[in-house]
Amino acid sequence: MTASYLVVDQATGQTFGADEHKQYRSASLVKLFIALDYLESHGPDFEIPADDLALLEPMLRSSNDDAASTLWVRDGWDEIVKRMVVKIGLTDTAPPASRGKWGYTAISAADIAKTYQYILHETDAKYRDFIMSNLAKSTKCGSDGFDQSFGIPSAVSGPRAVKQGWSGYGAAPAPGEECTVPDANVRRVLNSPEVKAATAVASSGEGTFGAQDVDLTSRAMHTSGTVGAGNCKIVVVLTLEPTTLSWKDSADRITNLTRDVYLQSTL
Repeated sequence: MTASYLVVDQATGQTFGADEHKQYRSASLVKLFIALDYLESHGPDFEIPADDLALLEPMLRSSNDDAASTLWVRDGWDEIVKRMVVKIGLTDTAPPASRGKWGYTAISAADIAKTYQYILHETDAKYRDFIMSNLAKSTKCGSDGFDQSFGIPSAVSGPRAVKQGWSGYGAAPAPGEECTVPDANVRRVLNSPEVKAATAVASSGEGTFGAQDVDLTSRAMHTSGTVGAGNCKIVVVLTLEPTTLSWKDSADRITNLTRDVYLQSTL
């Protein structure tokens, strides 16, 4: 495993991390940027239309890729990342070399932690509450059928709001690794003309590779979010695994690492 992590105690300002500025491909963590950019592009009195709620909610809760592709194309492709870099002051984040592959955005544990700090303390309270309340409703199963309860949800008890990311495991789980879906809305199919057009030109990049500074070959699995009452700690753990490792083994490894990192940060 290649791993980087950062824990930020919001009450004391203390941090616990390792290699937190190393760049990784974002996988679905870029959806934090997509959601934040969408919200901040409108005034605080803006009421989100029902059709856009049908994109934002499954994207944040169940990591829906079609929703992400739709908003990515609509709101400017890689310009979304560029705006977030400037607005938040990110130092390790960069747009994907191929602008249609939003999952190849370069990130670091430090920049994702800083993004949560921005959401919690600098953006409008209405936007903060929208993003964090949806992350608090993160579903066990992702929209693509993968079990996204690895990392923080399995390693840390108590209140939490999480955004997960994974890449390199295929478009669907291997037989026997499918996640049981208790909520039929998790696999909601988005069929509008806009969604169909966007998904034809943009995607997470699963299964395709191109020139990029970050590792696009290893399997990536990331867990991020806040834990504790009042979002008292920000936790970000980014990992890369060999292509021979199964989803379950990767999930077990990042969960164990996240548990150890969180416990060590409390000592």
